[in-house]
Amino acid sequence: MSRTVRFELLKVDPATGARLGRLHTPHGTVETPAFMPVGTAGTVKAMLPDEVESTGAEVILGNTFHLYLRPGHKVIEKLGGLHQFAQWKKTILTDSGGFQVFSLKELRKIKEEGVEFQSPYGGSKHLLSPELSIEVQEALGADIAMAFDECPPHDESRAYVEKSMQRTTRWLDRCVAARQRPERTSLFGILQGGRFEDLRRAHAEVLIERDLDGYAVGGVAVGEEREMMMDVTALSAPLLPANKPRYLMGVGYPRDLVDAVARGIDMFDCVIPTRNARNGRLFLRDGSYFNIKGSENREHPGPIEEGCACTTCVRFSRAYVRHLFVSNELLAYRLLTMHNLFVYQAHMRRIRAAIANETMAELVREFASG
Repeated sequence: MSRTVRFELLKVDPATGARLGRLHTPHGTVETPAFMPVGTAGTVKAMLPDEVESTGAEVILGNTFHLYLRPGHKVIEKLGGLHQFAQWKKTILTDSGGFQVFSLKELRKIKEEGVEFQSPYGGSKHLLSPELSIEVQEALGADIAMAFDECPPHDESRAYVEKSMQRTTRWLDRCVAARQRPERTSLFGILQGGRFEDLRRAHAEVLIERDLDGYAVGGVAVGEEREMMMDVTALSAPLLPANKPRYLMGVGYPRDLVDAVARGIDMFDCVIPTRNARNGRLFLRDGSYFNIKGSENREHPGPIEEGCACTTCVRFSRAYVRHLFVSNELLAYRLLTMHNLFVYQAHMRRIRAAIANETMAELVREFASG
């Protein structure tokens, strides 16, 4: 079968199982393991598209839920699709809207037809169904669409998780049937099953039968302890096909990325680098972080991090960036976000090099002790 995306597995690290690969899409090649900056409303907050690209990002995530509500997928389609609308020329993955619905606990009702919810923008009522989720994602022109799923809380009962997982499978089949543009937009399925090993195994078998373009590990990074997140990842990744990309949704901190790659994950997205930047928290290349508001930065003449090649570090001092931040100057968010995204992409390059050089186990130990 002809594929919209093609995954090329280049190497598997013998010590950890970490995977080096390339994901070929209609808008370019993505080196994996890859981190996707989150562009919720068609923009990575505070950044121009070429600035995001300059950090090394090859794929960004767009949000089905928010773009459906504002400005509307039909508006974006009329204006040439999300690539044209947002002026991002590389790969775009869109989430299904399922997680945003999960987070609207007080404003939604889950039914077999889909999820009925009240918009946080004005209170209008909507039904987001598998069919509508696919319609929106194809209208946006995403290279990769995610199947509509239900994401249950991490501490839900086994009975509820099993019922939810079965609904996710039925919704997946409706997503597959609803596709109108498979030659342009690929489809990834989402593995559910909560913290229950037998449910994860059973759901993986179901997903593999559908022979999808890729697979995500869902139901993690939803409030559980880090140890549980990594246990579920270690269980889930090997259940998924070796010749397809594996995506861990909503993760994470730099150490999380290292540990998840060592468990066989290829793709990540998370708001951590951008959201933390807007709150003054800056990441360093060793995975540590500090807050720019600290008084020790008030007269600091050096960059955020010595040796960092991002525009912020090359041109500006900590003292200046701190001044902008405490003065509520908008440029602060741009400069801080630039640095954090650059650090994250440099981190992924370091991970890919470690897999290529078979030193991934050393990198895992380094971050575990840091």
